[in-house]
Amino acid sequence: APDFAMSAVLGHQPPFFPALTLPPNGAAALSLPGALAKPIMDQLVGAAETGIPFSSLGPQAHLRPLKTMEPEEEVEDDPKVHLEAKELWDQFHKRGTEMVITKSGRRMFPPFKVRCSGLDKKAKYILLMDIIAADDCRYKFHNSRWMVAGKADPEMPKRMYIHPDSPATGEQWMSKVVTFHKLKLTNNISDKHGFTLASPSDHATWQGNYSFGIQTILNSMHKYQPRFHIVRANDILKLPYSTFRTYLFPETEFIAVTAYQNDKITQLKIDNNPFAKGFRDTGNGRREKRKQLTLQSMRVFDDRHKKENGTSDESSSEQAAFSCFA
Repeated sequence: APDFAMSAVLGHQPPFFPALTLPPNGAAALSLPGALAKPIMDQLVGAAETGIPFSSLGPQAHLRPLKTMEPEEEVEDDPKVHLEAKELWDQFHKRGTEMVITKSGRRMFPPFKVRCSGLDKKAKYILLMDIIAADDCRYKFHNSRWMVAGKADPEMPKRMYIHPDSPATGEQWMSKVVTFHKLKLTNNISDKHGFTLASPSDHATWQGNYSFGIQTILNSMHKYQPRFHIVRANDILKLPYSTFRTYLFPETEFIAVTAYQNDKITQLKIDNNPFAKGFRDTGNGRREKRKQLTLQSMRVFDDRHKKENGTSDESSSEQAAFSCFA
């Protein structure tokens, strides 16, 4: 059988992902031309008829029946996307949203949730999200405000997060809020939570060197913009050949930090994030809270000791209290 590498196919196809420039309108849709081209289908069908093993078409090609690679019927739809919890996002955006990044990965708060409408009920769609640099600047928090501190550091190759329910019908997507709460932000450049749809040599032919994963690698003190994508396709292997409809919301823009810089943002997170209980009330962590509770209990014990034994030497009662809590 003749050689048939996926790189030969991908090398002549339209760009995989949208350009990384931001449109002037907040939720304006961007589109890329290109559907699954017929010559490619002819080659794939020809490969099947001549007995070429599907493993030579890519590491995951043998997992998909040939039927899913056929072009879908033309569908007329007009997708619209609504950002959930917009009022909360606006509160954060007004003060300069910060998102903590860690080596192990930290989830976003507010979480990125959207509601879709205008999809074809029977057609299948793949929903994705990615986070791109909003500009080419590095920032610092000075005099209670963010200001430019220099040129941005080089960005790591970006990852796209595919919603785990993909692909699903338009009716399924429109019946619920689409949430990306499992996506994590990290500054770990050696993070392995990613994969590609083709082998590394083939993947280099794709524009932007995108991969997929549950964590996206960001630089601290840099500004980022989340993006949401709708792709009408019934198989993930069609992504390189499909049209991307891209939506972004300016109020979801944020600065990545390793520790919160703005006290107002910290307070907003405490007030609205149910998982920030360790910092609620006192604003301190668990260790500090345990220390305060212990000291408070010691004072109660000391007062009770004085009442039972009359006035006593302060140092002796303190010693008794410490021996009790030892």
